Amino acid sequence: MRVTLKLATSLDGRIATASGESRWITGEAARLEGHRLRAAHDAILVGVETVLQDDPELTARLPGRSVDQPLRVVLDSRLRTPATAKLAGRNTLILTAAEPRPVGAAEVKQVEAENGRPAIPAVLNALKDAGAASLLIEGGGQVAAAFLRAGAVDALEWFRAPILLGGEGRPCVASLALAKLADAPKFRRLGVEPVGDDLWERYARS
Repeated sequence: MRVTLKLATSLDGRIATASGESRWITGEAARLEGHRLRAAHDAILVGVETVLQDDPELTARLPGRSVDQPLRVVLDSRLRTPATAKLAGRNTLILTAAEPRPVGAAEVKQVEAENGRPAIPAVLNALKDAGAASLLIEGGGQVAAAFLRAGAVDALEWFRAPILLGGEGRPCVASLALAKLADAPKFRRLGVEPVGDDLWERYARS
């Protein structure tokens, strides 16, 4: 499975203020490219913190086009997704380490856990079983870090807005627990282009 991590951040790599405000860091042109990326993938994944903070729909919306909607996936260790969430509907798969129970019309599946969280290899296997061959990860920082630590990210699509949020802002990638620089995940730049006032950087795993 090809796994792409999409990031929409400030220049200093923050996805939200300390209070959680994130709409909108990047501009309309960057968000449109984000919808094109969604439409090009079989599944889109976020963590439960993103669900609780933003209540996203995770749909692909392109002007003048009908789009086959990707499978919406939530990583939810303790099954905290509210039944009233926009993602608690059809075409949603919630992967959890907890005992499954109904969450709206979403499919809930228990997968193998690692340190109380869904193990990334088990997550990828569950998505393959669901028929997905490509995955777009949209956040948050803990989810991004989990996939990076597992060596599962093949590509980065990074949108940077020309603002600074500072050290108190929420990072796009949580702790990678690196002991030395040589352990850092490495990527090679494929391209950089402006989109509106923002910058779009594309990377592939080295």
